[in-house]
Amino acid sequence: MSQPSGPLAGITVLDLTSVLYGPYASQTLGDWGAEVIKIEPLTGDTWRYSGQFRNRGMTGQFMAVNRNKRSLALDLKQPDGKSVLQRLIAKADVLLTNIRPAALARLGFGYESCQQINSRLIYAAATGFGQDGPWAARPAFDEVIQASSGFASAMGSDDEPAFVPSLVADKICGLTIVGAVSAALVHRERTGKGQMVEVPMLETITAFNSIEMLGGHAFDPPIGPAGYKRMKERRPVRTKDGWLTMLPYSGDNWCVFFEAVGHPECIEQFAVRDAVSRAKNIDRIYNKMAEIAITRTTAEWEELLLRIDVPHAAFAKITEIAEQPHLKAVGMIATLDHPSEGKIRQARPSARFSDTPAEIRSMPPRLGEHSQAILREAGFTDEDVASMIEKKVVGISD
Repeated sequence: MSQPSGPLAGITVLDLTSVLYGPYASQTLGDWGAEVIKIEPLTGDTWRYSGQFRNRGMTGQFMAVNRNKRSLALDLKQPDGKSVLQRLIAKADVLLTNIRPAALARLGFGYESCQQINSRLIYAAATGFGQDGPWAARPAFDEVIQASSGFASAMGSDDEPAFVPSLVADKICGLTIVGAVSAALVHRERTGKGQMVEVPMLETITAFNSIEMLGGHAFDPPIGPAGYKRMKERRPVRTKDGWLTMLPYSGDNWCVFFEAVGHPECIEQFAVRDAVSRAKNIDRIYNKMAEIAITRTTAEWEELLLRIDVPHAAFAKITEIAEQPHLKAVGMIATLDHPSEGKIRQARPSARFSDTPAEIRSMPPRLGEHSQAILREAGFTDEDVASMIEKKVVGISD
Protein backbone atom coordinates (compact mmCIF):
# COMPACT_ATOMS: atom_id res chain seq x y z
CA MET A 1 0.00 0.00 0.00
CA SER A 2 1.46 3.36 -1.03
CA GLN A 3 1.52 6.37 1.28
CA PRO A 4 -1.87 8.11 1.31
CA SER A 5 -2.22 11.56 -0.19
CA GLY A 6 -5.85 12.26 0.72
CA PRO A 7 -7.08 14.78 3.31
CA LEU A 8 -7.60 12.05 5.95
CA ALA A 9 -4.01 10.79 5.77
CA GLY A 10 -2.86 9.90 9.29
CA ILE A 11 -6.34 8.88 10.47
CA THR A 12 -6.78 5.23 11.45
CA VAL A 13 -10.21 3.64 11.07
CA LEU A 14 -11.18 0.30 12.59
CA ASP A 15 -13.86 -1.06 10.28
CA LEU A 16 -16.19 -3.51 12.03
CA THR A 17 -18.78 -3.43 9.28
CA SER A 18 -20.11 -5.85 6.70
CA VAL A 19 -22.26 -5.97 3.56
CA LEU A 20 -22.73 -2.48 2.02
CA TYR A 21 -23.70 0.42 4.29
CA GLY A 22 -20.63 0.38 6.53
CA PRO A 23 -18.06 -0.88 4.01
CA TYR A 24 -19.03 1.81 1.48
CA ALA A 25 -18.47 4.43 4.17
CA SER A 26 -15.13 3.02 5.30
CA GLN A 27 -13.93 2.67 1.71
CA THR A 28 -14.71 6.33 1.11
CA LEU A 29 -12.71 7.25 4.21
CA GLY A 30 -9.90 5.08 2.83
CA ASP A 31 -10.14 6.71 -0.59
CA TRP A 32 -9.73 10.03 1.19
CA GLY A 33 -6.50 8.89 2.82
CA ALA A 34 -7.42 7.13 6.06
CA GLU A 35 -5.75 3.86 6.99
CA VAL A 36 -8.63 1.39 7.25
CA ILE A 37 -8.27 -1.92 9.08
CA LYS A 38 -11.17 -4.19 8.16
CA ILE A 39 -11.86 -6.51 11.09
CA GLU A 40 -13.81 -9.57 9.92
CA PRO A 41 -14.98 -12.77 11.57
CA LEU A 42 -12.99 -15.85 10.59
CA THR A 43 -15.71 -16.69 8.05
CA GLY A 44 -15.41 -13.25 6.49
CA ASP A 45 -17.79 -10.46 5.59
CA THR A 46 -20.91 -12.11 4.09
CA TRP A 47 -20.71 -9.64 1.17
CA ARG A 48 -17.61 -11.57 0.05
CA TYR A 49 -19.96 -14.31 -1.16
CA SER A 50 -22.69 -12.19 -2.75
CA GLY A 51 -22.38 -11.82 -6.52
CA GLN A 52 -20.11 -13.17 -9.21
CA PHE A 53 -16.50 -14.12 -8.56
CA ARG A 54 -13.37 -15.71 -10.01
CA ASN A 55 -12.25 -16.90 -6.61
CA ARG A 56 -14.63 -17.66 -3.74
CA GLY A 57 -14.78 -14.83 -1.23
CA MET A 58 -13.82 -12.14 -3.73
CA THR A 59 -17.00 -11.16 -5.54
CA GLY A 60 -17.18 -8.05 -7.66
CA GLN A 61 -19.68 -6.54 -5.23
CA PHE A 62 -17.37 -7.08 -2.27
CA MET A 63 -14.37 -5.64 -4.08
CA ALA A 64 -16.39 -2.58 -5.11
CA VAL A 65 -16.59 -1.37 -1.49
CA ASN A 66 -13.46 -2.78 0.13
CA ARG A 67 -10.42 -1.30 -1.58
CA ASN A 68 -7.90 0.79 0.37
CA LYS A 69 -8.29 -1.52 3.38
CA ARG A 70 -6.28 -4.18 5.13
CA SER A 71 -8.06 -7.31 6.39
CA LEU A 72 -7.67 -8.72 9.89
CA ALA A 73 -9.67 -11.91 10.50
CA LEU A 74 -10.42 -12.00 14.23
CA ASP A 75 -12.68 -13.99 16.57
CA LEU A 76 -14.04 -11.40 18.99
CA LYS A 77 -15.76 -14.05 21.08
CA GLN A 78 -12.41 -15.32 22.36
CA PRO A 79 -10.57 -13.41 25.11
CA ASP A 80 -7.40 -13.11 23.02
CA GLY A 81 -9.45 -11.69 20.14
CA LYS A 82 -10.92 -9.08 22.45
CA SER A 83 -7.43 -8.21 23.67
CA VAL A 84 -6.33 -7.57 20.09
CA LEU A 85 -9.23 -5.20 19.43
CA GLN A 86 -8.66 -3.38 22.73
CA ARG A 87 -5.05 -2.75 21.75
CA LEU A 88 -6.09 -1.47 18.33
CA ILE A 89 -8.77 0.81 19.79
CA ALA A 90 -6.20 2.44 22.04
CA LYS A 91 -4.42 3.93 19.02
CA ALA A 92 -7.31 4.34 16.58
CA ASP A 93 -9.08 7.53 15.58
CA VAL A 94 -12.37 6.02 14.43
CA LEU A 95 -14.26 2.82 15.14
CA LEU A 96 -16.98 2.28 12.54
CA THR A 97 -19.45 -0.52 13.19
CA ASN A 98 -22.77 -1.83 11.96
CA ILE A 99 -22.89 -4.63 14.51
CA ARG A 100 -26.05 -4.07 16.52
CA PRO A 101 -25.09 -1.90 19.53
CA ALA A 102 -26.48 -4.33 22.11
CA ALA A 103 -24.50 -7.22 20.61
CA LEU A 104 -21.29 -5.19 20.51
CA ALA A 105 -21.82 -4.10 24.10
CA ARG A 106 -22.15 -7.74 25.17
CA LEU A 107 -18.73 -8.35 23.64
CA GLY A 108 -17.36 -5.52 25.77
CA PHE A 109 -17.12 -2.91 23.03
CA GLY A 110 -20.02 -0.56 23.67
CA TYR A 111 -19.36 3.16 23.40
CA GLU A 112 -18.65 3.69 27.09
CA SER A 113 -16.17 0.80 27.22
CA CYS A 114 -14.32 2.01 24.14
CA GLN A 115 -14.25 5.59 25.43
CA GLN A 116 -12.52 4.38 28.57
CA ILE A 117 -9.80 2.85 26.39
CA ASN A 118 -9.45 5.92 24.17
CA SER A 119 -11.21 9.18 25.02
CA ARG A 120 -10.34 10.65 21.60
CA LEU A 121 -12.08 7.86 19.69
CA ILE A 122 -14.87 8.68 17.24
CA TYR A 123 -17.30 5.79 17.75
CA ALA A 124 -19.49 5.66 14.64
CA ALA A 125 -22.56 3.42 14.79
CA ALA A 126 -24.23 2.60 11.48
CA THR A 127 -27.60 1.47 12.76
CA GLY A 128 -30.89 0.51 11.16
CA PHE A 129 -33.07 2.44 13.59
CA GLY A 130 -32.33 5.11 16.17
CA GLN A 131 -31.37 3.53 19.46
CA ASP A 132 -33.84 5.67 21.40
CA GLY A 133 -36.83 4.24 19.50
CA PRO A 134 -38.94 1.07 19.81
CA TRP A 135 -37.36 -0.52 16.71
CA ALA A 136 -33.82 -0.17 18.07
CA ALA A 137 -33.07 -3.90 18.15
CA ARG A 138 -34.60 -4.80 14.79
CA PRO A 139 -32.44 -5.94 11.87
CA ALA A 140 -32.44 -3.57 8.90
CA PHE A 141 -31.86 -4.13 5.20
CA ASP A 142 -32.37 -1.88 2.22
CA GLU A 143 -35.85 -3.20 1.40
CA VAL A 144 -36.96 -2.81 5.02
CA ILE A 145 -35.84 0.81 5.01
CA GLN A 146 -37.35 1.63 1.61
CA ALA A 147 -40.64 0.19 2.88
CA SER A 148 -40.74 1.77 6.34
CA SER A 149 -39.50 5.26 5.31
CA GLY A 150 -42.19 5.91 2.70
CA PHE A 151 -39.56 5.71 -0.03
CA ALA A 152 -41.27 2.76 -1.74
CA SER A 153 -44.61 4.55 -1.56
CA ALA A 154 -43.09 7.61 -3.21
CA MET A 155 -41.49 5.52 -5.95
CA GLY A 156 -44.73 3.68 -6.66
CA SER A 157 -47.89 4.77 -4.90
CA ASP A 158 -49.68 4.27 -1.61
CA ASP A 159 -51.76 1.57 -3.29
CA GLU A 160 -48.86 -0.13 -5.05
CA PRO A 161 -45.46 0.68 -3.55
CA ALA A 162 -42.31 -0.09 -5.54
CA PHE A 163 -38.67 -0.65 -4.62
CA VAL A 164 -35.93 1.22 -6.42
CA PRO A 165 -33.80 -1.57 -8.00
CA SER A 166 -30.68 -0.32 -6.27
CA LEU A 167 -29.49 -0.50 -2.67
CA VAL A 168 -30.05 3.22 -2.32
CA ALA A 169 -30.66 3.23 1.44
CA ASP A 170 -27.32 1.58 2.17
CA LYS A 171 -25.41 3.90 -0.15
CA ILE A 172 -27.08 7.13 0.93
CA CYS A 173 -26.52 6.26 4.58
CA GLY A 174 -22.93 5.29 3.84
CA LEU A 175 -22.21 8.75 2.48
CA THR A 176 -24.07 10.34 5.38
CA ILE A 177 -21.94 8.61 7.99
CA VAL A 178 -18.78 9.63 6.10
CA GLY A 179 -19.85 13.25 6.55
CA ALA A 180 -20.76 12.69 10.20
CA VAL A 181 -17.39 11.06 10.97
CA SER A 182 -15.53 13.86 9.19
CA ALA A 183 -17.46 16.47 11.20
CA ALA A 184 -16.69 14.65 14.46
CA LEU A 185 -13.00 14.59 13.54
CA VAL A 186 -13.09 18.37 13.01
CA HIS A 187 -14.71 18.78 16.45
CA ARG A 188 -12.03 16.57 18.00
CA GLU A 189 -9.33 18.65 16.33
CA ARG A 190 -10.76 21.72 18.08
CA THR A 191 -11.49 20.18 21.48
CA GLY A 192 -9.45 16.99 21.79
CA LYS A 193 -12.64 15.06 22.58
CA GLY A 194 -14.03 12.03 20.82
CA GLN A 195 -17.72 11.24 20.72
CA MET A 196 -20.34 8.79 19.55
CA VAL A 197 -21.88 9.32 16.13
CA GLU A 198 -25.02 7.42 15.16
CA VAL A 199 -26.54 7.40 11.67
CA PRO A 200 -29.76 5.35 11.66
CA MET A 201 -30.95 4.23 8.23
CA LEU A 202 -34.69 4.79 8.75
CA GLU A 203 -34.31 8.35 10.00
CA THR A 204 -31.72 9.20 7.33
CA ILE A 205 -33.80 7.94 4.40
CA THR A 206 -36.96 9.51 5.79
CA ALA A 207 -35.22 12.89 5.87
CA PHE A 208 -33.76 12.32 2.40
CA ASN A 209 -37.15 11.36 0.95
CA SER A 210 -39.09 14.13 2.68
CA ILE A 211 -37.36 16.99 0.86
CA GLU A 212 -39.65 16.92 -2.17
CA MET A 213 -42.00 14.04 -1.43
CA LEU A 214 -43.92 15.55 1.50
CA GLY A 215 -45.48 17.92 -1.03
CA GLY A 216 -48.57 19.54 0.46
CA HIS A 217 -47.92 17.67 3.71
CA ALA A 218 -44.92 19.92 4.32
CA PHE A 219 -47.53 22.25 5.83
CA ASP A 220 -49.60 21.70 8.95
CA PRO A 221 -52.42 21.14 8.27
CA PRO A 222 -51.70 19.78 4.76
CA ILE A 223 -52.53 22.15 1.91
CA GLY A 224 -52.47 19.47 -0.77
CA PRO A 225 -51.50 15.90 -1.58
CA ALA A 226 -48.15 14.38 -0.73
CA GLY A 227 -45.66 13.71 -3.50
CA TYR A 228 -44.08 15.70 -6.30
CA LYS A 229 -46.09 15.46 -9.51
CA ARG A 230 -43.16 16.00 -11.87
CA MET A 231 -41.30 13.05 -10.37
CA LYS A 232 -44.24 10.80 -11.21
CA GLU A 233 -44.47 12.04 -14.79
CA ARG A 234 -40.84 12.12 -15.82
CA ARG A 235 -39.77 9.17 -17.93
CA PRO A 236 -37.47 8.33 -20.82
CA VAL A 237 -38.73 9.28 -24.28
CA ARG A 238 -38.23 7.13 -27.33
CA THR A 239 -36.47 8.62 -30.33
CA LYS A 240 -36.32 7.19 -33.84
CA ASP A 241 -33.40 4.98 -32.85
CA GLY A 242 -33.08 4.94 -29.07
CA TRP A 243 -33.93 6.70 -25.84
CA LEU A 244 -33.37 10.20 -24.49
CA THR A 245 -34.17 12.36 -21.52
CA MET A 246 -34.70 16.04 -22.19
CA LEU A 247 -35.58 18.58 -19.55
CA PRO A 248 -36.40 22.14 -20.50
CA TYR A 249 -36.40 23.76 -17.08
CA SER A 250 -37.13 27.49 -16.89
CA GLY A 251 -40.00 29.25 -18.58
CA ASP A 252 -37.63 30.68 -21.19
CA ASN A 253 -36.17 27.21 -21.72
CA TRP A 254 -39.60 25.75 -22.44
CA CYS A 255 -40.48 28.56 -24.84
CA VAL A 256 -37.23 28.13 -26.78
CA PHE A 257 -37.78 24.37 -26.88
CA PHE A 258 -41.31 24.46 -28.29
CA GLU A 259 -40.31 27.13 -30.82
CA ALA A 260 -37.31 25.07 -31.97
CA VAL A 261 -39.32 21.86 -32.42
CA GLY A 262 -42.05 23.59 -34.43
CA HIS A 263 -44.80 23.62 -31.80
CA PRO A 264 -45.06 27.24 -30.61
CA GLU A 265 -48.76 26.71 -29.86
CA CYS A 266 -47.74 24.61 -26.83
CA ILE A 267 -46.33 27.70 -25.10
CA GLU A 268 -49.81 29.09 -24.42
CA GLN A 269 -51.60 25.74 -24.45
CA PHE A 270 -49.57 24.45 -21.50
CA ALA A 271 -48.85 27.86 -19.91
CA VAL A 272 -45.13 27.04 -19.76
CA ARG A 273 -43.95 30.55 -18.92
CA ASP A 274 -45.31 30.38 -15.38
CA ALA A 275 -43.80 27.73 -13.07
CA VAL A 276 -47.00 27.14 -11.10
CA SER A 277 -49.20 26.75 -14.19
CA ARG A 278 -46.55 24.63 -15.89
CA ALA A 279 -46.46 22.27 -12.92
CA LYS A 280 -50.22 21.77 -13.14
CA ASN A 281 -49.89 20.77 -16.79
CA ILE A 282 -46.74 18.65 -16.46
CA ASP A 283 -48.46 15.38 -17.39
CA ARG A 284 -49.80 16.89 -20.64
CA ILE A 285 -46.42 18.50 -21.37
CA TYR A 286 -44.53 15.23 -20.96
CA ASN A 287 -47.04 13.38 -23.14
CA LYS A 288 -46.48 15.97 -25.85
CA MET A 289 -42.71 15.64 -25.53
CA ALA A 290 -43.05 11.88 -26.04
CA GLU A 291 -44.98 12.52 -29.27
CA ILE A 292 -42.36 14.97 -30.52
CA ALA A 293 -39.32 12.88 -29.53
CA ILE A 294 -40.07 10.05 -31.94
CA THR A 295 -39.65 12.41 -34.94
CA ARG A 296 -35.84 12.64 -34.65
CA THR A 297 -32.90 10.34 -33.99
CA THR A 298 -31.04 10.55 -30.71
CA ALA A 299 -28.07 12.23 -32.40
CA GLU A 300 -30.34 14.79 -34.07
CA TRP A 301 -31.93 15.58 -30.74
CA GLU A 302 -28.57 15.96 -29.02
CA GLU A 303 -27.38 18.39 -31.69
CA LEU A 304 -30.56 20.49 -31.41
CA LEU A 305 -30.83 20.46 -27.62
CA LEU A 306 -27.17 21.34 -27.18
CA ARG A 307 -27.59 24.27 -29.59
CA ILE A 308 -30.59 25.70 -27.73
CA ASP A 309 -29.10 24.92 -24.29
CA VAL A 310 -31.77 22.51 -23.08
CA PRO A 311 -30.60 19.94 -20.49
CA HIS A 312 -30.59 16.45 -21.98
CA ALA A 313 -28.78 13.13 -22.12
CA ALA A 314 -28.85 9.96 -24.16
CA PHE A 315 -29.24 6.83 -22.06
CA ALA A 316 -26.08 4.90 -21.19
CA LYS A 317 -26.31 1.13 -20.88
CA ILE A 318 -24.86 -0.21 -17.65
CA THR A 319 -22.84 -2.66 -19.75
CA GLU A 320 -21.25 0.24 -21.62
CA ILE A 321 -20.92 2.82 -18.86
CA ALA A 322 -17.14 3.08 -19.25
CA GLU A 323 -17.73 4.34 -22.81
CA GLN A 324 -20.16 7.10 -21.82
CA PRO A 325 -18.40 10.11 -23.42
CA HIS A 326 -17.96 12.28 -20.35
CA LEU A 327 -17.10 9.40 -18.00
CA LYS A 328 -14.58 8.05 -20.50
CA ALA A 329 -12.93 11.46 -20.81
CA VAL A 330 -12.50 11.81 -17.04
CA GLY A 331 -11.41 8.18 -16.57
CA MET A 332 -14.24 7.38 -14.16
CA ILE A 333 -14.15 3.60 -14.62
CA ALA A 334 -10.66 2.35 -13.84
CA THR A 335 -9.18 -1.00 -14.85
CA LEU A 336 -6.99 -2.30 -12.04
CA ASP A 337 -4.61 -5.23 -11.62
CA HIS A 338 -5.52 -7.29 -8.57
CA PRO A 339 -2.78 -9.69 -7.39
CA SER A 340 -5.15 -12.65 -7.05
CA GLU A 341 -8.28 -11.67 -9.01
CA GLY A 342 -6.67 -10.44 -12.22
CA LYS A 343 -7.99 -7.35 -13.95
CA ILE A 344 -10.97 -5.74 -12.23
CA ARG A 345 -13.00 -2.62 -13.03
CA GLN A 346 -14.13 -0.06 -10.48
CA ALA A 347 -15.35 3.51 -10.35
CA ARG A 348 -12.55 5.71 -9.05
CA PRO A 349 -13.16 8.12 -6.14
CA SER A 350 -15.52 10.80 -7.41
CA ALA A 351 -14.60 13.60 -4.97
CA ARG A 352 -11.74 15.80 -6.14
CA PHE A 353 -9.33 17.54 -3.74
CA SER A 354 -6.95 20.03 -5.35
CA ASP A 355 -4.13 19.63 -2.80
CA THR A 356 -4.80 16.24 -1.21
CA PRO A 357 -6.04 13.93 -3.97
CA ALA A 358 -8.14 10.88 -3.22
CA GLU A 359 -6.75 7.73 -4.78
CA ILE A 360 -6.89 3.96 -5.05
CA ARG A 361 -3.79 2.87 -3.15
CA SER A 362 -4.44 -0.81 -2.60
CA MET A 363 -6.66 -3.56 -3.92
CA PRO A 364 -9.54 -5.17 -1.99
CA PRO A 365 -7.98 -7.63 0.48
CA ARG A 366 -8.37 -11.36 0.75
CA LEU A 367 -9.78 -12.53 4.08
CA GLY A 368 -7.07 -12.21 6.73
CA GLU A 369 -4.50 -11.07 4.18
CA HIS A 370 -2.94 -8.57 6.60
CA SER A 371 -3.66 -10.24 9.93
CA GLN A 372 -0.05 -11.00 10.78
CA ALA A 373 1.28 -7.59 9.76
CA ILE A 374 -1.40 -5.72 11.71
CA LEU A 375 -0.77 -7.76 14.86
CA ARG A 376 2.98 -7.19 14.67
CA GLU A 377 2.44 -3.45 14.20
CA ALA A 378 0.22 -3.52 17.32
CA GLY A 379 3.14 -4.92 19.31
CA PHE A 380 2.43 -8.64 19.35
CA THR A 381 5.44 -10.92 19.04
CA ASP A 382 5.86 -13.59 16.38
CA GLU A 383 5.14 -16.17 19.10
CA ASP A 384 1.94 -14.35 20.08
CA VAL A 385 0.81 -14.26 16.47
CA ALA A 386 1.60 -17.92 15.86
CA SER A 387 -0.30 -18.90 19.02
CA MET A 388 -3.38 -16.91 18.03
CA ILE A 389 -3.37 -18.46 14.57
CA GLU A 390 -3.06 -21.95 16.07
CA LYS A 391 -5.92 -21.29 18.53
CA LYS A 392 -8.06 -19.89 15.68
CA VAL A 393 -8.29 -16.49 17.29
CA VAL A 394 -6.87 -15.02 14.11
CA GLY A 395 -7.30 -16.11 10.51
CA ILE A 396 -4.84 -15.64 7.68
CA SER A 397 -5.30 -15.81 3.93
CA ASP A 398 -4.28 -18.89 1.98
